Amino acid sequence: MSEPLFWLGLSILLVATSLTAVLVAAIPALQELARAARSAEKFFDTLSKELPPTLEAIRMTSLEITDLTDDVSEGIKSASGVVKQVDQSLNSAKQQAQNLQIGTRSLFVGVKAAWKSFTRPKSARRTGDRLSVNQKGMLSPSQKRQFFSQYKVYQSQDLYQDTASNSSNDMNDDPEDWQEE
Repeated sequence: MSEPLFWLGLSILLVATSLTAVLVAAIPALQELARAARSAEKFFDTLSKELPPTLEAIRMTSLEITDLTDDVSEGIKSASGVVKQVDQSLNSAKQQAQNLQIGTRSLFVGVKAAWKSFTRPKSARRTGDRLSVNQKGMLSPSQKRQFFSQYKVYQSQDLYQDTASNSSNDMNDDPEDWQEE
């Protein structure tokens, strides 16, 4: 046991055996690592071929989406303008209808007043009280006073009858329907 050469040979043999065992165990791992490297290389090749067109397609899609968004915004603005025009047209038509209604009512009231005036019975007193211009100069002052006092009484009665008939007609009309222009 004191032979150093023996121990040196034995240690080299053990180291060689250990290295052989490590190499035998490492060979399958290295083979798998080589396969993984080939797989990664193929993946990177495919990725370098497919990624630029995919990225270009994504960029084009985003541009198309932007264009569509702009088109939709313009369409919404156009539709909003059309809605505003329709609203203005409706308001104008409503105002014209109200003006027509007021005009029609005014015409009806005018015809009604004309009809009442036309069909009102003429009183004998009224026609008899009227004098021509030549006859007025022929009256004496006392006759003139009597004539004017009778005329004032007649006017106040006539005015009272007209206001009474107008107020009774106004009660039949709906005041909310009448609008001043």
